Amino acid sequence: MPARDTFPHSACASAAAGQPDAAPDRSPPDAAQPRELPTPAFAAAFAQALLGWFAVHKRPLPWRFGYEPYSVWISEVMLQQTQMERGVGYFLRWMTRFPDAASVAAASEDELLKVWEGLGYYSRVRNLHKAAKALVERHGGELPDDPEAIRALPGIGPYTAGAIAGIAFNRDVTCIDANVERVLSRVFDIDTPVRAQPAAGRIRALAAALLPPGRARDFNQALMELGALVCRKKPQCASCPLASLCESLRLGIPHERPVPGRKQPITPLEVATGVLVHGGRIYIQKRPDEGVWAGFWEFPGGCVEKDETPDAAIVREYAEETAFRIAVRDKLAVIRHGYTTYRVTLHCYLCALDDAPGGGNGCGPSPASAPPAPPVLDAATEYRWVEFAELPRFTFPAGHRKLIDQLTTDLRFALYR
Repeated sequence: MPARDTFPHSACASAAAGQPDAAPDRSPPDAAQPRELPTPAFAAAFAQALLGWFAVHKRPLPWRFGYEPYSVWISEVMLQQTQMERGVGYFLRWMTRFPDAASVAAASEDELLKVWEGLGYYSRVRNLHKAAKALVERHGGELPDDPEAIRALPGIGPYTAGAIAGIAFNRDVTCIDANVERVLSRVFDIDTPVRAQPAAGRIRALAAALLPPGRARDFNQALMELGALVCRKKPQCASCPLASLCESLRLGIPHERPVPGRKQPITPLEVATGVLVHGGRIYIQKRPDEGVWAGFWEFPGGCVEKDETPDAAIVREYAEETAFRIAVRDKLAVIRHGYTTYRVTLHCYLCALDDAPGGGNGCGPSPASAPPAPPVLDAATEYRWVEFAELPRFTFPAGHRKLIDQLTTDLRFALYR
């Protein structure tokens, strides 16, 4: 039986991307003929207004004190698809534990995953690990200031390379994130989806044309800061330093920009998982090194199949993944959890070994219970029997961490801890 995921992956989902003008003329005739790139005068006015605003309103973020390249790198990787408020806390914890690239390179993947736990998009931390090792080998642990050399590091894409070169080293390169896309799509009234061509290419060209030489650090941050604080999903145009330059505001349609891409449908999934207790210890297993939540620990389980009840699903999943025969003792919780384009309903059960001593009641805390035979691992690389208090040492997927949090205060489960 192929390895199965407790949470959805492709297999589970299949079952259920000449003269410069003084300033842009805001009269309707000119607006009907938008320029492909801004004039030098427009770019100067744009930069002056933006940088003046940033000098007053920029937030005192920890990586902005000195702009040390390693700190900038970590902050940019963390803040991709992470809210700033959460990102700062994770950044400070990470820097305390891993103050430089050499400490990341020397750490185990389990150590890195545990500190990263809760940020999501775990391929980012694995790429950090690979890039840190390459930095130690190629550059003595220090980030190079050349954008191409940064881009050559494992797992570093155009955005992160641009952010490091532009912000840490003040090289004249741009970095385009969702905030920058939103600002430029509104200022220049870009009426096609910003992540697709031709809009994506035009936004890159606009950012490069607007960048004042020698000011990349402040300019890139200012654009992102403006998008985060003012030019938000619900724009605060009255507070915007670029209001007089904004074409979509002139047209009265800033709320219609940026044009979104096609939304992917949300797939509901019914999933079951089981907390198997024997002799006061809990069975956990480590997921394979490839695939969803690679290298995480979990309670076994998987998708509920058609015409199958969740409790029957968990008995089947344990048999397929471990060859254990289990009995369901109690339903512990129903946890609802969003994952990319999935909405997961996770049915959580307390389980015992069906052939455990004492008539199958292996849930009890008695240390006299005979140790069970080793599992036959079909969906994992390692297993352990651990005490409940040990679970925080391991990195779990978000749904399982929610379950552990609930079990901490569940009086029924306290009998088995």
